[in-house]
Amino acid sequence: MAKGKSTTRFFCQECGYESAKWMGQCPACKKWNTMVEERVAVTGSGMGGSTKTAPLKEASKPVELGAISMKEEDRIKTGIQELDRVLGGGIMQGSLTLVGGDPGIGKSTLLLQVCRQLSDAGRKVLYISGEESLKQIKLRAMRLGEFSEHMLLLCETNLGMIEGAIRTAMPEAVVIDSIQTMYQEEVSAAPGSVSQVREATNVFLQLAKGLGIAIFIVGHVTKEGTVAGPRVLEHMVDTVLYFEGDRYASYRILRGVKNRFGSTNEIGVFEMRREGLIEVENPSEYMLSGKPVGASGSVVVCSLEGTRPILIEIQALVCRTNFGIPRRQATGTDFNRVNLLMAVLEKRMGLQIGDCDAYVNIAGGIKLSEPAIDLGIVMALVSSFKNRIIDEKTLVFGEVGLSGEVRAVNMAQQRVQEAKKLGFDTVIMPKVSVESLETVEGIKVIGVGGIAEAIDLIV
Repeated sequence: MAKGKSTTRFFCQECGYESAKWMGQCPACKKWNTMVEERVAVTGSGMGGSTKTAPLKEASKPVELGAISMKEEDRIKTGIQELDRVLGGGIMQGSLTLVGGDPGIGKSTLLLQVCRQLSDAGRKVLYISGEESLKQIKLRAMRLGEFSEHMLLLCETNLGMIEGAIRTAMPEAVVIDSIQTMYQEEVSAAPGSVSQVREATNVFLQLAKGLGIAIFIVGHVTKEGTVAGPRVLEHMVDTVLYFEGDRYASYRILRGVKNRFGSTNEIGVFEMRREGLIEVENPSEYMLSGKPVGASGSVVVCSLEGTRPILIEIQALVCRTNFGIPRRQATGTDFNRVNLLMAVLEKRMGLQIGDCDAYVNIAGGIKLSEPAIDLGIVMALVSSFKNRIIDEKTLVFGEVGLSGEVRAVNMAQQRVQEAKKLGFDTVIMPKVSVESLETVEGIKVIGVGGIAEAIDLIV
């Protein structure tokens, strides 16, 4: 039998595409300068050698769909309601979850809190760290509180040893911190490379599905905000969670971008304190704290994140430019969308804002992309341009089209009820959505068909 020999291949760091030669542009994901050379092992019989046929394994038997039973016990409650909401009701047994985010954002802290809750409930949990020592983890755990004897720690990066430890301990949940530090001895590439990350994820996927263990893996992110390594990593796991927010601010937002067991639009809001991450039960009230009174260019909008309506302040500042080219800047929302809405204002309303600097900010640092905030951005821009103050007890939401019309948005009833709960007395919303709205006592609802009607309310 011929011995295995090594050769080199080129892998795309974005999507994991493999090629025998270097290429400037990846033919799969069309990214430039992402091909990296890695050494791989090749096994075979060689020229003229005989090959052996492996014996056929016994095929798995198909199962009827109706014979598969689903029970509520299949989900494990973490004791953290914000996390359970994002996961779709709890941790699914045998699931593989990827948690990504910027360094220092709180990924390890959140997962350590999950381990504490599960261990206190009598479930065996194994925390595997490839970046910190046992003493470092102990110091961080002491700030969170006391841990039960069901919490196990392991500092290891060798996949073979980790697999053996998991099969021996047979915990109900495992945390891998982080996937970029794990390595397989049979793969000659360095830890964190495409080959190693893909191999490590595949090993943990087999363990999760084969043993019915819920596994969380922590992934570092690049400067673009995506998980470092091949994009195929996100396709292999069941759930992808991203931590958002400024690491120097106190709040954190956990957003699900992929979930095979629940909605992908849910978010969880946390506040970072010395004792760990604390759940924010009323994100709307938290986001509106510190809103200025009697200031132009400020308006409150309602955005829907999954099934949860959240009230957020939009700020705009419009002023004449001192240079030939006006400057535009958008923080927390799509920059191109702001330019589009300004063009609609200039074309449909005749506002001369083409030679003005414009700055739009979503207060609190949260990122919004829902079209329902369009009307709020428009009214904030007009309020700043004309120096007109919008009543602080007025809520605005609606999608704006290129013709200046205000289009309907979904779940208008829940948005109005959230506004009433927080003490707002007026809601400006699409006229077409008012017809399907149930009567809400104690709040005034104004339907508008276009941006001209909405602007007339503040001019």
